[in-house]
Amino acid sequence: MGYLLWVIVALPLAGAFINGVIGRKMSRNGVNIFALGSTGLSFIFAIDAFLDLLALPPEHRVLDNTVYSWISAGALNVDVGFMLDPLSGLWLLVVTGVGFLIHVYSTGYMEHDKSYWRFFCYLNLFMFSMLMLILGNNFLLMFIGWEGVGLCSYLLIGYDYHRDAAATAGKKAFVMNRIGDFGFLLGMMLIYVTFGTLDYQAVFNAAPATLHYGGTVATAITLLLFLGATGKSAQIPLFTWLPDAMEGPTPVSALIHAATMVTAGVYMLCRSSALFDMAPTTMTVVAVIGCATALFAATIGLFQKDIKRVLAYSTVSQLGYMFMACGVGGYVAAAFHVMTHAFFKACLFLGSGSVIHAMSGEQNMEKMGDLKRHMPKTYWTFLISTLAISGIVPFAGFFSKDEILADTFNSGHTVLWIIGAIAAGITAFYMFRLVFMTFHGESRVEPEAMHHLHESPDSMTTPLIVLAGLAAVGGFLGVPLIEGWNVLHNFLGPVFEHGAVAAHAAAEHAEHPSVMLEVGLMILSLGVAAAGIYVAYYFYILNTKKRDELYEKLSGIHKVIYNKYYIDEIYDAVFTHPIVNVSREMLHKVIDVIVIDGCVNGTASFFATLSAWAKRIQTGFVRDYAFSMLFATLLFVIYYVMGLS
Repeated sequence: MGYLLWVIVALPLAGAFINGVIGRKMSRNGVNIFALGSTGLSFIFAIDAFLDLLALPPEHRVLDNTVYSWISAGALNVDVGFMLDPLSGLWLLVVTGVGFLIHVYSTGYMEHDKSYWRFFCYLNLFMFSMLMLILGNNFLLMFIGWEGVGLCSYLLIGYDYHRDAAATAGKKAFVMNRIGDFGFLLGMMLIYVTFGTLDYQAVFNAAPATLHYGGTVATAITLLLFLGATGKSAQIPLFTWLPDAMEGPTPVSALIHAATMVTAGVYMLCRSSALFDMAPTTMTVVAVIGCATALFAATIGLFQKDIKRVLAYSTVSQLGYMFMACGVGGYVAAAFHVMTHAFFKACLFLGSGSVIHAMSGEQNMEKMGDLKRHMPKTYWTFLISTLAISGIVPFAGFFSKDEILADTFNSGHTVLWIIGAIAAGITAFYMFRLVFMTFHGESRVEPEAMHHLHESPDSMTTPLIVLAGLAAVGGFLGVPLIEGWNVLHNFLGPVFEHGAVAAHAAAEHAEHPSVMLEVGLMILSLGVAAAGIYVAYYFYILNTKKRDELYEKLSGIHKVIYNKYYIDEIYDAVFTHPIVNVSREMLHKVIDVIVIDGCVNGTASFFATLSAWAKRIQTGFVRDYAFSMLFATLLFVIYYVMGLS
């Protein structure tokens, strides 16, 4: 199947092209055939390719498919080629599998949309871009997919472009990602200058010999790549676009937040681990930024009222955990959490969409309550995924998040581990706050919405059930402590072994933690999560009066956190407004109007004046022309006579 990897990428592109060109003229069923058929076939081919990969010996698990030579200019040679190894294989199954479920869900959620064909065209294009990003066998193909998902995020977040909020959110995502992409582009250029190639295998094999451990070049390359990752995966300081991405239709939020775009940065760090392992300074920066993002975003999620905004800040926080794992060398743990997060976060976003669908578009949790009776399928799937993200055993999030915290602790980053554990407790609190406000307690649903309240159709609840099932059992791929039970670690481990780099890392962490220590960390992590759940239960079910009193007493802190620490306002004051003012007062009024327009208009005025003078001698009278000729002849004769004398 290795030689058909390009088919997996091409199928969603074909679906996007067909629906984009003739979708307007087709029925909804016709659009579904190409949109769901292309992604469904891509998922089937992905499974087939993955099984071919598993059949190979662990040390030879690489399928390479070079399609054609693309760029050959001097020393630069770039092929269009696709590579499947354990790392890209994991992402491939997540993207195609979860992506297909989101497509199925979208057929119900977007059923009455007037531009149904356009939505699925964008959705298929998103899938194509992400598959290009993860399957490309060189940095340039990754960058093309990288830019593709950025474009699709702009199109899908701003899908309802007639709403100012959606259009603004789409532009915000596009601009903030361009900042990070500039770093990625510079990093890619520096990779080429250093290694003379952009091919993964060539770069990673040469890294230990070409780069100096902790050297300037290694640090520069990895910091630039990390800048790109902070934009795509919404880390401090380029995180503010992701919560606003909820302005897009809910299936878009699920696709962006769970299965595709935001995991691109984590994938790039894992894929480039051979480079990052050579730059300890960058690794520390990655770990600290990831940890800070996990805590910072978690606190913002504490008091949000919009159901999708809570989940959006939850995504930013969970991505912070993944980056913290990469920063301490726990690449397998990061990839593991990407997988489990895709399951439970897709289920949570689609579940919120089910609620919004039933509530006739209402997203404010203060206008919900007691929905459990009306939406049992949505409730139970949502609850399972909430238990998973909260880190409750035996659900998937417990295993992956615990492995991240364990890797952080074992690497000697005790402070980061403490902060990560605190963020985990906050996560459990705000997620169960969401559940209690939405599905439990007294109904606060407005009469008009109550009249239409109902469970979502099977096209929407079936993907929820599948995703909830995966969120419940997906963690068993990474069972710790028991020899041979951590299947995912055994599968992904060889990808992150880089010769001298691996030996250096092994020397640093030669001592394996004791079983008792690992069990103790797991119990502590579970206790923190349970405490967060109980606090949410106490304030939102048992004693709501006490909660209101506490809100009033801490109104100042509540206001700051609810308004997201005014980060957007600070960015506007420090960056946006000065740039706008300089653009308006200097670039427009001086450079554009005075200099550029002045030159253009001055040239026109000069020739207009010259033409006006020339026009005066074009009278149309023969006597005037005869006089001019006579006068010119006279001048010529005088000049000639004077010349002879």
